[in-house]
Amino acid sequence: MPWCCCWQGIVPENGRLRTWRQSALEPPCAHGGPPAAGTIRTDPEDFLVEERLGFGPDGGPGHFLLLVEKRDANTLFVARSLARLVAVSPAEIGFAGLKDRRAVARQWFSMPARRDHSPPERHVGEGFRVLEVHPHSRKLRRGALAANRFRLRVRELRGDLDALCARLETISGLGVPNYFGPQRFGRGGANLERVGDWIESGRLPRERAARGFLLSAARSLAFNAVLGRRVADGSWNRLLPGEIASLAGSSSVFRIAELDEELVRRCHEGDIHPSGPMCGAGDMQPADECASVEQQVLETLAPLPERLAAVAAGERRALVLRPAAMAWSAGGQELEIGFELRRGAFATSLLREAVAAVMPVAEAD
Repeated sequence: MPWCCCWQGIVPENGRLRTWRQSALEPPCAHGGPPAAGTIRTDPEDFLVEERLGFGPDGGPGHFLLLVEKRDANTLFVARSLARLVAVSPAEIGFAGLKDRRAVARQWFSMPARRDHSPPERHVGEGFRVLEVHPHSRKLRRGALAANRFRLRVRELRGDLDALCARLETISGLGVPNYFGPQRFGRGGANLERVGDWIESGRLPRERAARGFLLSAARSLAFNAVLGRRVADGSWNRLLPGEIASLAGSSSVFRIAELDEELVRRCHEGDIHPSGPMCGAGDMQPADECASVEQQVLETLAPLPERLAAVAAGERRALVLRPAAMAWSAGGQELEIGFELRRGAFATSLLREAVAAVMPVAEAD
């Protein structure tokens, strides 16, 4: 679906929300429409994810690191369950990131070490089981992971399998737009409605988690809108004059004063990527053509960027997502695909470039 920008100035609330939903949930594909279709998450085992922290337990006192396998359960539910086991507040349970509910996921949690409670080794709870427990000195913080490894199965596969395999080759080599997936915007995009309520009322939720989900959805909406524009004009994977470049595999960014052959080569090889705004205060601003493109898009979202600048710190996020160790097999009406993505990236943003995938109606959430 082509990217469009039809909202300028004041529009009816339903028109604004409709435009937001398109930018957030229906952004354009970079490699053309998907050549195949199928069903995902028929069973939780069809969506496997393994969290990779990039470091190991340090053996120190104070906390435990727990490797937990959860099935058809969300991360916050597991965190609350672990908190009850050792009689602490859920806020004292650490985890690096939220994982999909309709999946089988292995992820790490931390909990305080307490003299009056033993660590829950081999504990089996509702929808999860503890696989490993290790001493560790610190609470596990959000974002403290290196990557996630995925193994996905698409059932009821139909379409042009030769074209599908060619598309997967393209994705493996060139990557995909680094969109935030629909999970970020809540069931049916409900978090976008909450963002609209905030814009209208000026009041953020008092409860910390609800406030966090709302602000994350708002920033992700703005990012997807900018990225969608650059996918539409073909600049999502190339540097523009005035670009803020993102160094692959890190959070480091730098402004490009003047494009040269070396920078173009590094971008082509995936060493650096163009970036887009995670709106907030104090972020590095692009210049020249890059600034013009971003400003045009963000003006259509006004006053959202200004509201975010008052309550959040600005950041930059790479526009390009390149998978690692990608492999697949297709046949017998099924596609099995495995790949590794850096932290903060969405498997659904990769899959949508190859397969128009739907969930069984009874299981969609």
